[in-house]
Amino acid sequence: MRKVNWGIMSAARIAVDQLIPAMQREGHSEIKAIASKSEKGRKVAEQFGIPAVYDDYEELLRDPEVEAVYIPLPNGLHKEWSIKAAQHSKHVLCEKPSGLTSEETREILQVFQKYNVVFMEGFMYRHHPQHERVKQIIESGEIGEVKLFRAALNFFLEDTEGDIRMNRELGGGSLYDVGCYCIHSARMILGDEPISVYATGKVDKRHQVDTMVTALLEMKKGVRVMFDCSFETVFRNEYEVVGTKGTIRVPRAYRPDLQGGEGLVIVTLEDGPTREEKIAADQYALEVAEMNEMIVHGKTAGYTAEQMIGNMRVIDACYQSLRSGATVAL
Repeated sequence: MRKVNWGIMSAARIAVDQLIPAMQREGHSEIKAIASKSEKGRKVAEQFGIPAVYDDYEELLRDPEVEAVYIPLPNGLHKEWSIKAAQHSKHVLCEKPSGLTSEETREILQVFQKYNVVFMEGFMYRHHPQHERVKQIIESGEIGEVKLFRAALNFFLEDTEGDIRMNRELGGGSLYDVGCYCIHSARMILGDEPISVYATGKVDKRHQVDTMVTALLEMKKGVRVMFDCSFETVFRNEYEVVGTKGTIRVPRAYRPDLQGGEGLVIVTLEDGPTREEKIAADQYALEVAEMNEMIVHGKTAGYTAEQMIGNMRVIDACYQSLRSGATVAL
């Protein structure tokens, strides 16, 4: 397969620590340019051998060498720069969430369809094969009928004054930043959509963003989903599937890369022993590989437009419930 020529829009930490190294490991990516509004862009270019450095994002989009763009900008800028990239006929891998509302996501996808370019929302964790293994175990009937799904993604944010995740105008808040993973994983593993959402949480008075959210979702097939996300507790990244005969626990659900890519699936049966299955993979490189195959070979997306919109609809409902204090029907 030929290499895809990439541009990196900003020198954000996730680009430097994760996506640029993953592109180089994946082997079918050529990073042609980086754009940054700070001097950090030149340092990153030197570090990774990126030939072109721009001070302006528009310049990056005008570069004829660049055919695909990675966007790790703050959440509130995703819609603007994704659409501008499409208008320059660039494919886009954009960090989650795709927008700030389901309507924003719908608008983004309509533009990409118009210009016939690829858009992928960057839920990197979904590319790790441990989740396919979980679905196989569920489908086998080993844990019986699934009744409950619990998920958590939390970390302690020390710098609440200087972090963009506390900036309301830029799409800050724990639900956008980490809760979106919990919602996505429930929908992906269960293969189902919620019919109602109830969310409660804590909103920082100074910054007016949610720093802790707990939610209850009722799915169409009757499974209950409970999740919590926050900036206020010790790091947790896990989900659990509870059935009538046993449970499946995934304690490295979203960040197995912190254990060198090793995922862990723990199955506990009511009338049998507990077993552990370790599954290793490079989820960031697999994410880049899927995107490259979509661009070069027209591979069918592993995460469809309707699924992207669906995830944002649940986030919309969570925020509506947080504001109203009531259960929101979907």
